[in-house]
Amino acid sequence: MALPTVLSSGYGLWDPILWVIAFIIGIVIAWMLWKSGVSSYKKGSEQGRPYLSGNAEPAKGEVHIRASNLYWGFTEGIKGYYQRVVPLHTGIATDYLLWIFWVTGILLIIVMVV
Repeated sequence: MALPTVLSSGYGLWDPILWVIAFIIGIVIAWMLWKSGVSSYKKGSEQGRPYLSGNAEPAKGEVHIRASNLYWGFTEGIKGYYQRVVPLHTGIATDYLLWIFWVTGILLIIVMVV
């Protein structure tokens, strides 16, 4: 007696054989696209450099967006909170775990009282 391959759930049917077939078809299509690419590409040559309209590529430090610039509006908007929280950041995982326990305990006390 053969086992049915279709699993009926509350959200529809799931057939692992069809998923394997779809996965194989996807791999074959990806392989065909890869094979149709240009084979004269040389890794590590000028072909791998970004095209910047003929301009020289600037140094990485000149184009890097620093986090202080990227999040300036966010940190400026909550500056009062941010200045109080930054000194509490130690980078030690056990400190964060201790904070989680304290906050959870306080929330449980609040829930129990209310």
